[in-house]
Amino acid sequence: MERCVIPAGLFCLKLCRASSRWCWWRHLRARRSAIVAGLCFVYLLFAVLQVSPSSADGKRGIGTVPLRRHGGQNTHETPAPTRSNVVYITLRSKRHKPAVIRATVKPKSRRKKARTLAKHDAQAHGGNGRHEQDAWAPKRTNTSEPWTQIIHQALALYRAGHVEDGTDYPGSSIRIYSQKPPPWLSQEDMAHMRFLANSKVRQLERLQPEGSPAILLFKGAAQANSDPSECRGGCGVIKSPVDMSEVFAFHLDRVLGLNRSLPTVSRRFRALDSQLCPVTLWDPSISAVSGQLTWSSYQTSLKNKCWQRGAPKPEWNCSSIHHYEWSKVALFDFLLQIHQRLDQNCCGFRPRPEDSCVVLGYHGKCGVVDNVELSTIVHRRRDPHHLVFINNKGFFDRDEENLDFRLLEGIKELPDVAVGVLSSQRLREKLLQSLFLDQLYWDSQGGRQGIEKLIDVIERRAKVLLRYVNAHGVKVMPMNT
Repeated sequence: MERCVIPAGLFCLKLCRASSRWCWWRHLRARRSAIVAGLCFVYLLFAVLQVSPSSADGKRGIGTVPLRRHGGQNTHETPAPTRSNVVYITLRSKRHKPAVIRATVKPKSRRKKARTLAKHDAQAHGGNGRHEQDAWAPKRTNTSEPWTQIIHQALALYRAGHVEDGTDYPGSSIRIYSQKPPPWLSQEDMAHMRFLANSKVRQLERLQPEGSPAILLFKGAAQANSDPSECRGGCGVIKSPVDMSEVFAFHLDRVLGLNRSLPTVSRRFRALDSQLCPVTLWDPSISAVSGQLTWSSYQTSLKNKCWQRGAPKPEWNCSSIHHYEWSKVALFDFLLQIHQRLDQNCCGFRPRPEDSCVVLGYHGKCGVVDNVELSTIVHRRRDPHHLVFINNKGFFDRDEENLDFRLLEGIKELPDVAVGVLSSQRLREKLLQSLFLDQLYWDSQGGRQGIEKLIDVIERRAKVLLRYVNAHGVKVMPMNT
């Protein structure tokens, strides 16, 4: 048997090849391990750099939510409530400034004039801050000297017979492209809107109620030379252009099913330098509610639910207004932030320095609110139990963090129809359909884009109101009286 002899050179060559393969495989695993370790180190370093600033800032743990800023300071303790009737919580990452919306903010150049007029008005009433107002007279006056001069010029032109004002549109400025108006507007509403927008002005008259600002009244052909007390459905009240939000208020009232506001449209008058003005239907049967209504007596009437269960007791000192009417006006005023009726002293929010309640000294009396009188609480003489909403100038430039919750104080029930519209996600659709009818107002606000901004404000306030209803257990019930 022969032996197989392997030469030494060949053996060494094979041994070297095997050793090189083993070394290459060992170094490859080492390099992979080194790459993985390096990646882990970079990831840990990045995570430490991200966590360190948040831990140093207030030493909050991961997953904590920063508290909302109040007045520019971080409050990490339980804040003391500024109003006893607000219990819901709103978390915000940053403070949003309110949008500047057309016809809601007075130009800065007019502040000095408005303040001068307010001081003059205070001196004319004895400087005591108390006004014996007519039913149609607003507590907050925004008329300026140029507007007053325009009124005087218009009166002179009409009296001289140089102007016979009619519509400046080739057709009606109230547009409707269907056989029927929206269901929340009656045929009577549409007739009044067309009259206010298109009727010829045969007479212009300035009424000056005792102790109240002047009212500019226009009369149609059928009511010319008639007494204002006999002018039913044929006269309109022309207001200053800064009160243009009253047009929006009328449509909001109808969409919510309240039906307490008077028809209001926008219109241009050649004698008034063709300025766009809100025009409201004149109703001579409207008068102030008899008796003195103070904040204290108002809260007492809410507790006693006057007229809800028949005639009230004499010791309750109730007015003629039904209990449900206060719920309707509170909801309406909160959405539009109309404070003149229930909070003329601006005690429920932070007013601006140029606001009349500050200029006339009303805001300084918030410490004794029980004797503060309610303003513009009116009804029709033939219907004493129901309110009429007049002087409905709304404020769209007030932030959600500065809403007047005093308007809701003492309110335990709200109308189901209005709350149903607010929670049905159809408020925007209905307001767009309704406001589209008034072409002049629609165009003056910048078309649909401008109208959408106004509706945005109302929708945000509606969400706040619905949270308030849930937090305070406010009842939603039918109010068809």
